[in-house]
Amino acid sequence: MLQSIRDRSRSWGAKIIIGAVVVTMALFGVESLVGLLGNSPDEVAEVNGEAISRQQLEMEVQRAIRSGQVPPEQERALRAEMLDMLITDRLLIQYADEGGLYVSEAQLDQLIVNLPEFQDANGRFDRDLFRNRLASAGFTPLTFRQQLSVDVKRQQLQQGLAVSDFTLEEERERLAALQRQSRSFRYHALVPGDLASPPEVDEQDLRAYYDAHKADYRRPEQVRLNYVVLDRQQMAEEAEVSEEALREAWEEGAAEADRRVSHIMVTFGDARSREEAAAILEQAEARLAEGEAFAEIAADVSDDTSTSDAGGDLGVISRGFFGEEFESAAFSLDEGEVSDIVETDNGLHLIKVTELDRPAFEESREQLRRQLASDRVTDDFNERAQRLIDDSFAADDLVGVAEDLGLELQQSDWVGRDGADGVLSEPGVMEQAFSDDVLEEGYNSEVIELDEDRRLVLRVDEHREATTLPLDEVRDEIESAVRREKTREALVELAAERVERLRAGESLDIAWQQAEAISRQSGSNLSDALIQAAFRLPHPEGDSSVYGHAVDGERVVLIALDEVQPGEPNEQVESFVANMAERLRAQAAIQGLLDDLREEAEIRR
Repeated sequence: MLQSIRDRSRSWGAKIIIGAVVVTMALFGVESLVGLLGNSPDEVAEVNGEAISRQQLEMEVQRAIRSGQVPPEQERALRAEMLDMLITDRLLIQYADEGGLYVSEAQLDQLIVNLPEFQDANGRFDRDLFRNRLASAGFTPLTFRQQLSVDVKRQQLQQGLAVSDFTLEEERERLAALQRQSRSFRYHALVPGDLASPPEVDEQDLRAYYDAHKADYRRPEQVRLNYVVLDRQQMAEEAEVSEEALREAWEEGAAEADRRVSHIMVTFGDARSREEAAAILEQAEARLAEGEAFAEIAADVSDDTSTSDAGGDLGVISRGFFGEEFESAAFSLDEGEVSDIVETDNGLHLIKVTELDRPAFEESREQLRRQLASDRVTDDFNERAQRLIDDSFAADDLVGVAEDLGLELQQSDWVGRDGADGVLSEPGVMEQAFSDDVLEEGYNSEVIELDEDRRLVLRVDEHREATTLPLDEVRDEIESAVRREKTREALVELAAERVERLRAGESLDIAWQQAEAISRQSGSNLSDALIQAAFRLPHPEGDSSVYGHAVDGERVVLIALDEVQPGEPNEQVESFVANMAERLRAQAAIQGLLDDLREEAEIRR
């Protein structure tokens, strides 16, 4: 269970983080001191006195988006989920630290040589590759190391809980037998129309149900809010971007696009001098000028035997995988162009870009438009954000603020501290709504920075205290609930009476439906409640059926179990079920711990 929580929040990083270890901070210099927490004092939550900063939350959100697995348009919906994940992480790490779980610096250093993501073609740790890959995932060496230590502790905790539970061999055998069993039975659904008359509901029934379920009709403290949102993305959507600007941006993007390259490499040293190597490539340039194919010359001249037979093809490359000189030349070329002679540690090269690995212009149009539009409205957004701060601080309402900034004045329905939707559900919003200054004094809230693109100010329009709704206000709802409950009870009584008659051997005129060889995981269209009830009935003896009933939502279903089939052993399926049972036990243990930690913790959002 806990791992599924982690996967949802950091599946984008699992390929690098889980099971990985990194080299000591000393390898990476002063820049590794750039920390995760930054300088922002803003807090979005506090867990047992430990703060979770807004910057931590934003960095997690941006890393998820940068991974490509979360589209930018889902960023807003992602933020609340990521905060829950950060709170869960903090609870688990606090528990691990209290239990003495420890990850040493030596442990974090030792295994880096076995991490292929940070190794060069020869299997050696590559500092530049390490830095580039961390940067692409939004980490500095120090923040990656901190996150890695957290993940290792979490794994220690999960594995310790998982291996502390076990299943006996007899339990495995019994589970396998139950798993492969199938049952054939008949069933018939009783509906309200089968009752002689609908149940009567009187005032006493309503009052008794209301008194027993008052907690269900408890209305929390609520407010109705007026608010304005300044949204950079919305401003960008309204901005105009010319076709010329889109084309220009697309062309400029070619300089950073991944590209497929080929090369002709000539080495120098013991076998030949640098001048001799240069002369060979100068002859190659002359052959290219005469129209000879680059691939043919590579096959004839190149000392890189791993690529010469393929025309010198190195495949698609990105920045950060080759040396500075090679990349500087390769990324200065357009498709089809060949570089001048380039010197690297390996020798001298001629480099040709055979293909730019980027989407066509039409495919990139919308993304380019959003990017350019966002850049163009940035100054206006910043200026309006400052005006929002100034105006909302001085104003006695939000009407003038909305008019001055050209924003829509929005109004919520009644919302509680934990019951808001949409933008009002984001971290810090309802905390502001129920703060003393806003709720008691009637001021506008501070400007709430939802993310890099949005600012919100709210004001309480109406307020009502928590209360239990009176019976008359919820009478219709209670009457419906009581009627459903009494109907279900009457159907259960009818089912029990018919089951007794069937067990006594009486023949009833029932329109049975047949279910043949149904297994627990049969994939049939029968409801889970019906299947589970059929599998709870005892085995029939001889030709006699076993009768029972199941409550299936608003229905009550009669069941006649006719036959139990043992099924054929299936080692693969049974092994899977046994492993799944072990996992469920472990997940239950972990989830139980997590529930207990949440219940005992002091969590403030």
